[in-house]
Amino acid sequence: MTQDIFPVRLQDLTAPDFAALLTRRPVILLPLGSHEDHGPHQPMGDFFLADLLAARIAECARATGTPCLVAPALPFGVADYFGSSPGGLALAPESFRRVLTDLLDGLLRHGLDRIVILNAHGGNVPVVHEVTLEIRRRQNVVIPSFYLWKIARQLMERRTGAGARFGHGAEPLLSLNMALRTDCVQAGTAPVEGGDMLGLTVKDFGALDFEGLTVEAPLEFNAVAKPAIEAAWAEGSAALGDAVAADLVAAGARFVAHIAAQS
Repeated sequence: MTQDIFPVRLQDLTAPDFAALLTRRPVILLPLGSHEDHGPHQPMGDFFLADLLAARIAECARATGTPCLVAPALPFGVADYFGSSPGGLALAPESFRRVLTDLLDGLLRHGLDRIVILNAHGGNVPVVHEVTLEIRRRQNVVIPSFYLWKIARQLMERRTGAGARFGHGAEPLLSLNMALRTDCVQAGTAPVEGGDMLGLTVKDFGALDFEGLTVEAPLEFNAVAKPAIEAAWAEGSAALGDAVAADLVAAGARFVAHIAAQS
C-alpha cells in the first residue's frame, strides 16, 4: 500500500497500513442505519445503502484531495415503531448509546478527531445528539451527523418539488433503492391499509384521529396507513435515484472537505 492508493474501507486495511495513514488525519465516516420494515416492496437493511453511499462519498472526497475512510456500518438502529414486523432487529436506546460511544471513543483515542456520522435512521437522531454532545463537553471535539435520508429528501425536492410522495417506505429511499439495489425492490406490491384503535382511525406513527385532532397512542408501524408509498410508487424511478445519489455523494464529499479544512 502507498500513501496515495489505499482502500476506502477500514475493513480492507491491515492495522499497520491504517496506522501509517494516521499522520494524514483522514476524515472517518461512520455509517449508521437500521434493519426494519420499509414496506412490502423494499429491503429491510438500509444500513447497506448507507455503507454504499459512504464509500462513494469517501472516494469522491479523496479524488478532490481530502483523505477519507469509511468505518464499518452499524447495521442496527434504535428500536422505535418496527418491532411488530418480523425480521426487524434493533437496539434499545441505552444499548445504542453505549455502542456508539464506544465506537467513537475507539477512533478518538488514536487522534482521529475528524469524524462524520452518516446516519440513515430517524430513530437514531436523538441518541446521536446526546452522545456527540457529551463528547463535545468531555473532549471539546465536534462530531457532526449528516442525516442521509433527510438531505436526500431536500435534494430530491429540488428536482421534483415537495409532495405526498415523501415518507417512510416512500421517497427518497424508494428511488435510491431502485437505482442502487435494483434486485431488492419488488414491483407491484400494495401498501398495507391502516388500522384503528379505540374506535378511532390511525393517523400516523403513534397517533390517532379524533374529530380531526391528533391523539397520541401506543401504535407500531404495522398499524399505520401508508399513502406516501402509494403516491411514490407511480413516480419513483432508478433514473431519479441515480441523479439524487450523485447529488448526495457530491454534497457529502464537499462536507467532508469542509470538515477537513476546519482543523
